[in-house]
Amino acid sequence: MDPTRAFVKTVKRVVVKVGTAVVTRSDGRLALGRLGGLCEQLKELNTRGYEVILVTSGAVGLGRQRLRYRRLANSSFSDLQNPQYELDGKACAAVGQSSLMALYDIMFSQLDVTSSQLLVNDGFFRDTDFRKQLTDTVHSLLSLRVIPIFNENDAVSTRKAPYELLQDSSGIFWDNDSLAGLLALELKADLLVLLSDVEGLYSGPPSDPKSKLIHTYVKEKHQTEITFGDKSRLGRGGMTAKVNAAVCAAYSGTPVIITSGYTNDNIMRVLQGERIGTVFHKDAHLWTSLKEVTAHEMAVAARDSSRKLQILNSEERRKILLDVADALEENESMIRIENAADVADAEEAGYERSLISRLTLRPEKIASLVKSVRKLADMEEPIGQILKRTELADKLILEKISCPLGVLLVIFESRPDALVQIAALAIRSGNGLVLKGGKEAKRSNAALHKVITSAIPDKVGETLIGLVTSREAIPDLLKLDDVIDLVVPRGSNKLVSQIKDTTKIPVLGHADGICHVYVDKAANIDVAKQIVRDAKTDYPAACNAMETLLVHKDLSGNNGLGELVAELQREGVQLYGGPRASALLKIDEAKSLHMEYGSLACTIEIVDDVFAAIDHIHENGSSHTDCIVTEDREVAETFLRQVDSAAVFHNASTRFCDGARFGLGAEVGISTSRIHARGPVGVEGLLTNRWLLRGNGQVVDGDRNVTYLHKELPVQA
Repeated sequence: MDPTRAFVKTVKRVVVKVGTAVVTRSDGRLALGRLGGLCEQLKELNTRGYEVILVTSGAVGLGRQRLRYRRLANSSFSDLQNPQYELDGKACAAVGQSSLMALYDIMFSQLDVTSSQLLVNDGFFRDTDFRKQLTDTVHSLLSLRVIPIFNENDAVSTRKAPYELLQDSSGIFWDNDSLAGLLALELKADLLVLLSDVEGLYSGPPSDPKSKLIHTYVKEKHQTEITFGDKSRLGRGGMTAKVNAAVCAAYSGTPVIITSGYTNDNIMRVLQGERIGTVFHKDAHLWTSLKEVTAHEMAVAARDSSRKLQILNSEERRKILLDVADALEENESMIRIENAADVADAEEAGYERSLISRLTLRPEKIASLVKSVRKLADMEEPIGQILKRTELADKLILEKISCPLGVLLVIFESRPDALVQIAALAIRSGNGLVLKGGKEAKRSNAALHKVITSAIPDKVGETLIGLVTSREAIPDLLKLDDVIDLVVPRGSNKLVSQIKDTTKIPVLGHADGICHVYVDKAANIDVAKQIVRDAKTDYPAACNAMETLLVHKDLSGNNGLGELVAELQREGVQLYGGPRASALLKIDEAKSLHMEYGSLACTIEIVDDVFAAIDHIHENGSSHTDCIVTEDREVAETFLRQVDSAAVFHNASTRFCDGARFGLGAEVGISTSRIHARGPVGVEGLLTNRWLLRGNGQVVDGDRNVTYLHKELPVQA
């Protein structure tokens, strides 16, 4: 939870105000999808014991749309030639109000929630008795788990000009934003949520790419810095009205958050303490994070620190990794306490066992991480290695040398051990790093990040490794193609695909881990059973686990197929068949032959020969890791040469496809890309090269006085 949102832990009574631009579409018609999503969120809040009060706009816009349609339906052709006069707003409000409330009633009824309507005018609030009666009525409704729905009665409103304060010389409130603020104070709400058509309050017009979302509004800082755009396209308010209402409510004691009503779960996310929208709080000026570190600033700081890291000699860089390993050992108890809290939350939330397994940092896993960091420290220095030397012309020497990529952005899910591996690889390869881990491991990631950065000397700076804690920062990071040089997503197919679709930065990774094991007719069945069992059951959630077993057709006649099936079933593996296997084995047919289960399940299919197996892999695989089990070396070599995957094995489990097992020390991920790095990506995959040319005054001058030698020189020299 963002520390500036910690107050939401104590929220019980919440006022939600939804604006006209959220309730209706641009043509004035109701946005039924958004309304349905809103009602579902309020139903969930109601179920969880929150006291919910809704303030809604939209009656005028809805009424205007209905009256325009009615006028059009009753107009003659000549009527349509005449200019259309503007509809009376109060008439629109009167017509739209009943329709709006009828819709809320229907939607809430479908969700088994009871709602009630309360129409109010600004003048009512001058009456002390009215205020008391209103409060008593709302308390009674809330005690019955009824959701009160408020709206200003625009049909008979006497207001003529916008308000300046919640209670000014001409009335109590002007629009539904200020009404929501007033009700929040009157009813002693713990939180007011103002839903808008933008993410929150920006430093300028939201359409301006230079505008930045303000996560925490500080009156002393922001009231003179913000440029507001136009008013609401449909209602009376707009961002100016929302900010005025938010400031008045917040500084009177009710915290306020302005966020988008276009996202179906934003209210829930606000109450979970996520850093979305803009928060208004009377104590905001006391919070230490008045100057928020932007995604751009974090990436730039990582780049600057990486350049300082590269200046160090090899032994100094090695010592940093050894200090990191020591710090991990010394702080193991604290790390495990934080990790245990993450695991407990995950279990309470009902996460799958495979995720909880990846999340858990057992002592042996921490020991393995420490070992891998020390192994990286003892590797040959990767930076500044001369890869090639050429004498271009007399005493004109060209060198190709290894160098870091620059700044890496690594986004990973629910595996805190990945943070250690990635950070160690970044330090060894001289790269800056920005990390974004899954929310399931937020405590573990924070603890590990603190331990690792504490071991980085001041002359490099702890900003070498930045940790992003909010998923809302990811879109901003993915725009930083001028600072970030490579994105490495480690997680689900959905995560990788989304990142590839939303950034110009090169992406290294794999979307699927659909690994095959082909058991040939010449296989040793005992060896095959051992490999198949390990490839599927050693770690079913891993991307290098077997997802499809291909079996030569001859094995179905000599019980080889039966032994393989029995071996998997003994391990509790759920089998699904391709067209041939499902018919022969009488098992359910797989929904797709391109299926990554990530669990104790796999697809089995029968093929005619090695060439059919290769064709199946190319058609249904993901170019990750594929294996053949056979004693026929010629068939094995055919498979190894022709299968176009990042890793291809003979008589060995697919689980060996791993950076640590390959001797890389660790891996930042596994790549199925054909550009730059492929397979497990260790230090070498995080390097590129530069060209250094050493001369003594040579010039090109149209190549008139240059004799090119292009003589290869020993790199040792």
